[in-house]
Amino acid sequence: MAEQKVPALYSCSYLEEGQEELAGPQVVALRKVHPPPSLAKFHTSEVLFGPGALAELGHCALRLGARRPFLVTDPGLIEAGWADEAISYLRLAGIHPVTWDDITPNPKDHEVEAAYECYMEAGSDVILAVGGGSCIDAAKGVAILSGNGAGFLTTGYRSGAQPDPAHGDGALHRGTGADVTQVAVITDTANLVKVAILSRTLVPEISVTDPRLLITMPDELAAATGLDALTHAIESFVSRAHNVLTDNHALHAVRLIAGGALLRSIEQPKLAGPRLAMAQASLEAGMAFSNTILGATHAMSHQVGGMLDAPHGTLNGILLPHVIRFNAEADPARFVPLAAAAGLPTESVPAEEVALEFAEWTRQLADSVGVPRGLSALGVTEQHVSSLARTTLSDANMTTNPRDATASDIEALFYAAL
Repeated sequence: MAEQKVPALYSCSYLEEGQEELAGPQVVALRKVHPPPSLAKFHTSEVLFGPGALAELGHCALRLGARRPFLVTDPGLIEAGWADEAISYLRLAGIHPVTWDDITPNPKDHEVEAAYECYMEAGSDVILAVGGGSCIDAAKGVAILSGNGAGFLTTGYRSGAQPDPAHGDGALHRGTGADVTQVAVITDTANLVKVAILSRTLVPEISVTDPRLLITMPDELAAATGLDALTHAIESFVSRAHNVLTDNHALHAVRLIAGGALLRSIEQPKLAGPRLAMAQASLEAGMAFSNTILGATHAMSHQVGGMLDAPHGTLNGILLPHVIRFNAEADPARFVPLAAAAGLPTESVPAEEVALEFAEWTRQLADSVGVPRGLSALGVTEQHVSSLARTTLSDANMTTNPRDATASDIEALFYAAL
């Protein structure tokens, strides 16, 4: 696929539309005050970003009060040497971590419970994650249990309980944006679903993004995490909870990915520019969706991932075009700035047409990085659809999808994506 020309930054329309005058001081009566509808709220971690940022890990851990931190990573990061480098910086700072790496992609509830038992036995304090979304989600799971006790992952969230404040934690980022979000996604192995647990207490205190860690990612993982970041950006931009602060992060992430960062990072894995761009894109998309939550693509993807343990980003790449077309039937105009950020022509083109072209562009990008065109390639059959649709509707991400959906709507989307 030809590299897209990067368009100009999207800018908010205050100068064109904000012609009314702002109000002066006023005395408010003793009654409940509702926030103004235009109020924008934005919460994120402290962020350290750039090649070599890993060297700051020891200083970051000390600032969090770490003496015996619990470091969550995975076998791939250990084999590549990144975990040893991280540990060396901690030891230089006089800190001796306990390392846990017994996790798999789409971290399972029993894996998190086992990690928590190790955390408690070791008498650890600060929780660190070195790796991608699975490592970070698992570390967040341990943090949840540290503040709520064993069993919360399998019983607490089902009763609607929110996690109590957990111990301070930090995250080293490797490509998904989980390091700055208020979300932990854990697989409920008893019910074969992925559960998204949302709480402001899950936003890591510090996020360290070192793009060097991306150079050892396998191509299929780079493709999946890149499409996941793109989906984060798109769904956060059209989310019911979007605001002017999240919009620009989401659109800039799309610009970076569409500008060639994803394809070039796979073609030339050690080249600094594309890796930096992808690291920034996933970081900004994460900052956006942590404040907006997501939509139907992620809600559907979680169900398939929980049932089949399928790659999350790959599922998003398959489902995203179908969800864009569905949501655009209600409000195609919202997809116009996204299409412009992707380098598609939008001037004098009807919004409905732009939205459809944008959906097709996302499919072409998925094609270019080798993502299957249908869920059937991953083992989904028509017999799964009814159950998947039912559990999709209970996923937290459906609350911010821009269009209301029924079980029949979700079933139709799954059938279309087979």
